[in-house]
Amino acid sequence: MQLELLNDQGQVASKLDVPETVFGRAYNEDLVHQVVVAFQANARQGTRAQKDREQVRHSTKKPFKQKGTGRARAGMTSSPLWRGGGRIFPNMPDENFAHKINKKMYRAGMASIFSQLAREGRLAVVDSLTVDSPKTKALASKFKAMNLDSVLVISDEVDENLYLASRNLVNVLVVEPRYADPLSLVHYRKVLVTKAAMGKLQEMFA
Repeated sequence: MQLELLNDQGQVASKLDVPETVFGRAYNEDLVHQVVVAFQANARQGTRAQKDREQVRHSTKKPFKQKGTGRARAGMTSSPLWRGGGRIFPNMPDENFAHKINKKMYRAGMASIFSQLAREGRLAVVDSLTVDSPKTKALASKFKAMNLDSVLVISDEVDENLYLASRNLVNVLVVEPRYADPLSLVHYRKVLVTKAAMGKLQEMFA
């Protein structure tokens, strides 16, 4: 299988041979969905919290007498049925949202995403991507010349200039191969991979 090798103007300079095992797999929608959902779930911090009837501010005094009022009997104001009362099954900070994905499944899911991107023409290769100074304007003009408005760049090495120049661009993300995640691959319109990073991706997901 071959991928487009782009020049600095975003034009196809030549073709690059890539292995079918990573970039020519059949699209497995169920597996890709499972991998993306697991990535999102594992990224959750679990910091939300609610109070049960013991933790809410309340009094143990009986709100009103047991009989004669016509109302349902009540023992204290912390009842979950009352406004301001505690929750019956509150969300706790130590709640675990983790989803387990086997390494084999993860590799197959990532390879399936890369293959679908290649089929849709959303995956391309460049020799390298560098900037001389940490200026956002310089990198933005480079992407504009390549006609890229939403792009995930997978570079073999992200130096300080490239990191600083890209961090303020809303629709641009620059990562190393080991930090390429399934959600970003699906989200961005174009995925740009450097030649050196392509070899690392083949080692990781072949």
